[in-house]
Amino acid sequence: MQQRVPGPVTGSDVPLPPARRPEGEPDAEPRTVADADPHAGSRRPRLRLPGPQTLFSALPLLVAAALWVYALPRIGFRDIGDYGLLDRFPPAFYASLAVLTCGFLVALRRAGTAPWWPAAYSLAMLVALKAPPAILYDSVRYAWASKHDAVISRLLVEGTVYPQRELSGGMSAYDQWPGFFALDAALVRAFGVDSAASFVNWAPIALGVLTLPVLLLIYRTFSDDWRLVWTGVWIFQLANWVGQDYLSPQGFSYLLYLTVLAVVVRHFVRPGSAGRLSDRTLLDPAAAAVPPPTTPKQRAICVLIIAPLIATINASHQLTPVMLCATLFALCLTRRYRNVGLLVVAGLIMLVWDLTMGRLLFLETMSTLKDSAGDLLSNSRAGYAGEPTGPGPELVGAANVLMVLALAVLAGTAVLLRRRLVRSALPLLLAAAAPVPMFAVNDYGGEMLFRVYLFGLPGTAFFAAAALVPAAGAAGRAARVARRTAAVALPLAVTALLAGFLPSYYGKEGMHYAPPAELALARRAYDRAPDGALILATTGSFPGAYYRYDHYERWFFTEQEVPENLKMLKDPAGYLARGIPEGRPAFVVLTPTQEKAVIGEGYLPPGSFRTLSEDLKRSPLFHVVEESEHGLVLEYRPQAQPTSGAAAPSTPPRPA
Repeated sequence: MQQRVPGPVTGSDVPLPPARRPEGEPDAEPRTVADADPHAGSRRPRLRLPGPQTLFSALPLLVAAALWVYALPRIGFRDIGDYGLLDRFPPAFYASLAVLTCGFLVALRRAGTAPWWPAAYSLAMLVALKAPPAILYDSVRYAWASKHDAVISRLLVEGTVYPQRELSGGMSAYDQWPGFFALDAALVRAFGVDSAASFVNWAPIALGVLTLPVLLLIYRTFSDDWRLVWTGVWIFQLANWVGQDYLSPQGFSYLLYLTVLAVVVRHFVRPGSAGRLSDRTLLDPAAAAVPPPTTPKQRAICVLIIAPLIATINASHQLTPVMLCATLFALCLTRRYRNVGLLVVAGLIMLVWDLTMGRLLFLETMSTLKDSAGDLLSNSRAGYAGEPTGPGPELVGAANVLMVLALAVLAGTAVLLRRRLVRSALPLLLAAAAPVPMFAVNDYGGEMLFRVYLFGLPGTAFFAAAALVPAAGAAGRAARVARRTAAVALPLAVTALLAGFLPSYYGKEGMHYAPPAELALARRAYDRAPDGALILATTGSFPGAYYRYDHYERWFFTEQEVPENLKMLKDPAGYLARGIPEGRPAFVVLTPTQEKAVIGEGYLPPGSFRTLSEDLKRSPLFHVVEESEHGLVLEYRPQAQPTSGAAAPSTPPRPA
């Protein structure tokens, strides 16, 4: 054997053939390139230029980034119209999304050998779609994020929670499920910032980035085809228009829910449960082999590992633990994941929390089940008091329905045509269907429809991708037809989903963005009011609605049935005056964001918000404290109660 003489790390220690020597002389030392050329060790290695395939994959990413950066400062978010940001995005913004889509489709062809390119495009699309508000907005996007910022601020001041204290408008629930807010309070301290408002708009990007590897683990459990896996991730991102990825307990708990699901499907396989699935010839070419089985001891250790995650979910959100138990129960219907012990542990953790920290709200919810249980139509309604009004909200509603139908059709097609894949990925199909029975239980404040869709989305996106990505290596006429169809259907489908995501996510942006001056006006109104005062507003969907919420009561007087609002409009001043308790200081706060919300969501007919404002300004019962383009603040000053006009509320108003 040749001996290698160590040399400089230049690639120059390649042995050369030994030199010929005269007979009788001892063997010469092996020579190297460095020995032959003393200057070889000092030469720099040649730089290897990227190959054509690398350039072809990277070029769309670079072009899209340039277009997006060019478009960003030209987004007219300060002058949002009827269509939200849709007509405020410049053409370059839409061009960047189109280029990213094309680049992803090109990169998908090499996903088996270079999966990092679809990953790069998925991350780029996530940033392109959801980063503009985080970069541009000078205030908190979305009123409910502002509400959660108020909860975090109170926790920082109080230093603890009071689960037994009664707060108006159901705000006690935030003390009963404080896990998420405690984490954010810790982040505020760690970052050294004044409040969570400094990072709240970045939550969608942070949660999206953290969700990406968890989805990969879930999808790779059931498929070895990287094309199918990345298409499923891409569809999930475009179909996740529900908007629960803001700084919220739901967004945080949803990430933990997916993490628990990933651990279960990968590490809770019962021995001997694979059966026919262990025979690759019976599986779909894209299907993955069943994960290795685990022993009872190993599963018990896994339970101990994920129990803290389950406890954190229960400490942060009310609905997600129910969805988790429903999913674990659905998985128990398969022999592969029949782990009753894990289901019992999850159920016990949920029950213990509900009967201790969350006892008040839990008992209240249980008392209402007799009225809501089994009422499928009411429980599956959207959260509107009436029909959405205006071009933007109407477009949003139509886009939502079309996207749900498109996903259902695609996933149903895969279930019918790729039965061998369904056989191996049955747990994912059951997880997608597990939330549906929740319609029979409760309407969750008009949100159950959206939550069922959200929790069923991971499985639905996977099977929708399976309908668009044919099995690799399949032969025969049917396989050729499937490949030709997919060559057209896949680009059309992802383009259509992108077109549906944009109005769904940004079509009502006028309700979600408010300038800092509007928030300042609302806070001044609260600061004028003494502790215990009643704050009236048409809806809670405006920034600052929950500012110092533990010091005041709130009455959002249009968040009721539409017929009652129509009665109110006959005599707004008299209606509100009769709803204010005697001797209670009261202030009315009306802002442009409220106007867009109550009209867009259908609480009030178009034009009635201004009529309401003018009526209150003319009334001797209300005194104008502050008025500007950013809102109107009035103080209730009872002099003589009206004797005619609209009837008072049939029941005393419940402060919200």
